[in-house]
Amino acid sequence: MATHTTIGIIGCSHVGAHVANALLAQGLADEIRLSDTNEKLCRAQANDLLDAMSFYPRPARVVECDDRYEELACCDVIVNAAGHVDAARTDRDGELVPTTEEPKKFVRRIEDAGFTGIWVSVANPNDVIATEIRDLADCDPRRVLGSGTTLDSARFKHALAGATGLNQASINAWMLGEHGFSEFALWSHVTFGCLTPGELEAQTGVALDRDALEMQAVRGGYATMVGKFCTEYSIANGTVAIIEAVLGDTKLVTPVSTLVEGVYGVSGHYASLPCVIGAGGVEKVIVPTMTPHEQERWQASCKHIEENIVKVSW
Repeated sequence: MATHTTIGIIGCSHVGAHVANALLAQGLADEIRLSDTNEKLCRAQANDLLDAMSFYPRPARVVECDDRYEELACCDVIVNAAGHVDAARTDRDGELVPTTEEPKKFVRRIEDAGFTGIWVSVANPNDVIATEIRDLADCDPRRVLGSGTTLDSARFKHALAGATGLNQASINAWMLGEHGFSEFALWSHVTFGCLTPGELEAQTGVALDRDALEMQAVRGGYATMVGKFCTEYSIANGTVAIIEAVLGDTKLVTPVSTLVEGVYGVSGHYASLPCVIGAGGVEKVIVPTMTPHEQERWQASCKHIEENIVKVSW
């Protein structure tokens, strides 16, 4: 771990606040810097976290920065959670226009103030926003990543565990492409322990409905949205797992949204692929061997991201 870890969080509503709480609960930060254009909300979240400090494993500073974005330049990692979740209640791409306006307010200001750390963006549409942040920052793309399908892959494991009765930790499963409805399950690389899906079915008698299980992963966020109009715990913990990999240089392999360069005919924007995450951010992009059908779905998913990027400008 770094000797003194400072994490910035832009956007202090549902996701941003849960990321802050999870970081403190796991003892991963010496200092949290909160930023939000809503000063009352920012102040309230900072105060609530400080009230809880006695219950965290170690003390940390919580600093209210509001929209003084330059005060985030000293951070090791900055989480972008500035979004408009209400716009996505009925349309998966509903946040496209309002949320792409947010990075224009802070990315250049923070970079110009000397930020050299890692951007971790969770705002949606995740791949579009990550592409935007990298373009606005004009920096090494390894320093910018989107949480991408780390969350969707966890949802896939949730579905597979329910179907098989196995521990999620024993399941290796990946959702790739867009963090959105065009994503797809990489069934050719799913394993249960060391067993392929076919081997598991043959040895246990379990029948895996592949289409239904994939749909549970794709639509899992809306199963939560129906009840509370947002997702919080899963995305916050997925984001913290990525941050921990950066701070600890752990070389975690997880699917995150990263700059795609010549992957099955796709280049020039962000989408989720398995990546090695360490102190440098995305230290290596791992391109799995895909079946012809998976390649087609990868290309279709990336086409949807490209179509969304064309609709906005920065």
